[in-house]
Amino acid sequence: MAQTLIVIDMQKDFVDGALGTKEAVGIVENVKAKIKEYVDSGRQVIFTRDTHHEDYLETNEGKHLPVVHCIEGTPGWEIYDGVYAEGCDIINKPAFGYTGWGDYSFESVELIGLCTDICVVSNALIIKALFPEISVSVDPSCCAGVTPEAHQKALDTMASCQVEVAS
Repeated sequence: MAQTLIVIDMQKDFVDGALGTKEAVGIVENVKAKIKEYVDSGRQVIFTRDTHHEDYLETNEGKHLPVVHCIEGTPGWEIYDGVYAEGCDIINKPAFGYTGWGDYSFESVELIGLCTDICVVSNALIIKALFPEISVSVDPSCCAGVTPEAHQKALDTMASCQVEVAS
């Protein structure tokens, strides 16, 4: 498989819903443009979707982040309006990082989305561990963290682990 774009958790609750931020709103147009670039050139695009259930507050994550979000089937769980590109795969993941990436055959991977300091960094490091010889990159202009400081710290962590951080 050729170059793959992985769009992490570009869901309503992370953009302008329960856990939304102005920084997340601010990357939406960049994200749309990046997805269009990949789709128009025939490259693979995969979306992940943070997926929780009604018992969220009883889960380990819910005890550490007691903000109900991305409950399957709710508007907040949906990919943000206008971001999804028809025909792209969507992976529902119950945790920060998807552990099924080993089932894919990647030539290179670029990650974008939300939140840089939680799910983007988790998936980047999982992919880098599974595929140490491929190029794994992240585009900071298409990512936002919980805070701008947390976003930068995650970018620094990824760079330390040989994930290419676009300038």
